[in-house]
Amino acid sequence: MSQLGDKLVRDGIVSAKELEKALARQKTSGGRLGENLIALGYIDAETLDTFFRRNPAVPMTIADTGLEPSQIADLLMKHILFMGDFRISDLSERVKLSLPVIESAMESLRRDKFIEVKGGTGYAAVTYTFKISDTGKNRAAELLDLCRYVGPAPVSLEEYRVMVETQTIKSTIISEDRVKKAFSHLVLNESVLKRLGPAISSGKAMFIYGPPGNGKTAIAETISRLLPDTVYIPYALTVGGEIITVFDPVNHTPVRAEDDESVDKRWILVRRPVVITGGELTLRMLDLDFNPISKYYEASLQMKANNGIFIADDFGRQQMEPQHFLNRWIVPLDRRIDFMTLHTGMKFAIPFDMLTIFSTNLEPKHLVDEAFLRRIPYKIKIDHPSEREYEAIFRMLCKLNDIEFNLETFDYLMENYYRKDNIKLNACHPRDIIEQIIVSARYYRRPPALTKEAIHDAWTNYFVEM
Repeated sequence: MSQLGDKLVRDGIVSAKELEKALARQKTSGGRLGENLIALGYIDAETLDTFFRRNPAVPMTIADTGLEPSQIADLLMKHILFMGDFRISDLSERVKLSLPVIESAMESLRRDKFIEVKGGTGYAAVTYTFKISDTGKNRAAELLDLCRYVGPAPVSLEEYRVMVETQTIKSTIISEDRVKKAFSHLVLNESVLKRLGPAISSGKAMFIYGPPGNGKTAIAETISRLLPDTVYIPYALTVGGEIITVFDPVNHTPVRAEDDESVDKRWILVRRPVVITGGELTLRMLDLDFNPISKYYEASLQMKANNGIFIADDFGRQQMEPQHFLNRWIVPLDRRIDFMTLHTGMKFAIPFDMLTIFSTNLEPKHLVDEAFLRRIPYKIKIDHPSEREYEAIFRMLCKLNDIEFNLETFDYLMENYYRKDNIKLNACHPRDIIEQIIVSARYYRRPPALTKEAIHDAWTNYFVEM
C-alpha cells in the first residue's frame, strides 16, 4: 500500500476497502491512484486537489515535531551560543518551531543550568529575557564539535516522504492548451508537440534527442516553466541523528506568501524545483555530500529535484560513462524510490518523484542498453527543421530584433549557401546569423539590415570548412 494511500485512509477521505479496490484497478488499468479513486466514485476531483495542496501543520508539542527532545535541545543550545540575550520568540523565529515547543524544550535547559533568566516584564516565560550560562557555553561548544549545523529545525524522514508523495509531480494536470501556449515562442513540428504533451503529463522520464543546435535544451527548459504549482520543501531533515540540508537557493525559488500561522515554518514554499546539469555531472552529485568540517550533509541533486524536474543536458558527455549512470538510476526510475547511505553505513529510502529529461545529441541506443530504455517510456527526436520551419524561425527572430525580413535575401541565403554547399538546416542558425548582423551593424554604427552583404559576412564568420 502506498504512503499516499495510507494518508488518504488515515485522514478519513477513503476507506481501506476503497483504497484496496482502487489499487487493484490501478494494476489492471494503469493511471494514477487518484484517477482510479475518482473513476470508482470514491472521491471527487476537487477533494483530491485539496488533499494534494495541503499545508504542513504547525507542531504544537515536541511529539508533533517528529524529533527527539534531545535533538531540539541540542539545536537550541547551538543557536543560543551566538545570540547573546534573547527571548523565546527570538529563538522560535530562528529555529522555525512554535512557542509552545520552544518553551517546553527551554524548561529542560533551565533545569540543566545551561541558560539563566536575566529579567522579564511579566510572569509568563515568553516575557523573560534569557542568557547562556558558562556551563551552557561549554555544552554548546561540545555540540558544535559534533555537528556545526545551526539552522531551522529539521523534519523527520517520515514527514518528508509523506509530503513528497502528497505533492507528487504526477498530480499536476497539463492541458493541451497550456502546452501549446508554453511552446508558442518556438517553431516546432506539430507531430513533436503532440508527443510532448502526453510525455510531460505522464510525469515519467523522457529522452529528447537529435542533432545539435535544434532546440533540445530550449524544449527542456520550456517544459520546466510549464509547472505552475508551488510545493513545500524542508530546510533540512534528520535521519539516524544526522542532519541533511535540502533547501538550496541555487535550485529552489522561494515564493513570497502571506504569513500563515497554520503552516509549519520548517517548510519553505518554493516553485516546483528545476535542477539542470550538464557535462559537470558526476556520480558523487547523485549521493549525499558529507562535509567533514561542518559534519552534516547536503542533499543529492535528485533529492533537491523531488516534486519537480531533473534535466540531464548533453547526456553522454558527462565525466562518467552512461552505463554507470544507468546502474545508479535503473531502480529509482523503475520504482520511484532511491536509496541513500550515511557515512555511518546506514541506508534509507527516499522518494524519487520527478520528471526526468535526458537531452542528448547522441542516439539513445548508443548510450544505454535496452533495460534502461524500457524505463524511459518517451523517446522524442528533435530533427533538423524543414525549409518552411527554418523560414518561420528566421522571420520570427527578425521581428524580435526589429529587422525587416527580406524574402529575396533569404532565398539568396538558401540557394547560395545551404543548397550550394549541401549544409543541413539547424534551428539555431537564424539566431546566430542575425546576432552576427546586429553586432556588425553596431560596430559600423548603422541600423541592422538583412542584406546579401550582411549574410555573406555572417556566414564567413560563423562557418568553417570541416
